[in-house]
Amino acid sequence: MAGAVTIVEHPIVQDALARLRDRATPPPMFRDDLRRVGWILGYEALADARSVAAQVETPVAPASVRRLAEPLPALVTVLRAGNGLLEGLLDLLPAAPVGHLGLYRDHTTLQAVEYYRRLPGQMDQRLVLVCDPMLATGHTSVAALSRLKEAGARAIRYLCLVAAPEGIATVHAAHPDVGIWTAAVDQRLNQHGYIVPGLGDAGDRLYGTF
Repeated sequence: MAGAVTIVEHPIVQDALARLRDRATPPPMFRDDLRRVGWILGYEALADARSVAAQVETPVAPASVRRLAEPLPALVTVLRAGNGLLEGLLDLLPAAPVGHLGLYRDHTTLQAVEYYRRLPGQMDQRLVLVCDPMLATGHTSVAALSRLKEAGARAIRYLCLVAAPEGIATVHAAHPDVGIWTAAVDQRLNQHGYIVPGLGDAGDRLYGTF
């Protein structure tokens, strides 16, 4: 599903999103709901993950089964807000290797600035899921995807909580092969580059740094 946008409209996701949007939701509940949404977004994005036939011994008899193919998908979090989605993905796929990209948006230029990068090996052989809750201008997203491709990644899927139409257009202009999974596509960006109606700064709300 390269280049597509999948809006996950599952009732559990939309119920969680309602609380995540609410300015009165405290950080502990925000973290819990974001983790839950990460699990379901990952479930949807991995629906066609490659598997292989295998055999196991049950307590009764041998059984033919299917296992995820090696190397396992990699999870890459865009620090710091991406960690909220990452926790849910690790619940879903606890053996997955995890990469970290430290990127922040310069509030004057709205461009992405990198301060940290640590990625798993065999990126060219893995399905890579990127965790970044807010797809706003798309500049940070494009920078993250470019760095993953520099590391060899070829099959990348972008998971976010909320996306702006401008951000989607920016990502697909630079990386038309990358599919996006999100809980909502909102109206627009405001003059400060924030998603409207959005939910504010996901990192601040996740960690209580208002």
